[in-house]
Amino acid sequence: MPKPILDAVAVSATDLARAKAFYALLGFEFEGGFVSDDHVEPKRRAGEPRLMIDSAALMEKLNGEAPRAPNHSIFAMLCDSPAEVDTCVAQIKAAGFAVLTAPWDAFWGQRYATVADADGYRIDLFAPL
Repeated sequence: MPKPILDAVAVSATDLARAKAFYALLGFEFEGGFVSDDHVEPKRRAGEPRLMIDSAALMEKLNGEAPRAPNHSIFAMLCDSPAEVDTCVAQIKAAGFAVLTAPWDAFWGQRYATVADADGYRIDLFAPL
């Protein structure tokens, strides 16, 4: 069975311009990256995971709660197929770990689910539809 790969790390920000300024100090380049009103991503090199910075308002809309650093810094794991998302989630649930958001067909064109490790760190599993 194929293994998911780390595709992205997500953080939220109440001020996207300020967040971009901070991450630029760490070497992230936003010129030529993806920028919208509620989501930004710097450019990345081949094989490098994405950094996704979402507005706190978008995250509250998607998660149903205001983001806090301990509950919203997450990893996103790219699966080979929507079926693999479902299989991974089923295995995680069977092993006694938390499934926070059951697999669903997200409006942005992905099969998506959120699970948590034993310490509560959230990991998203996804695959293109």
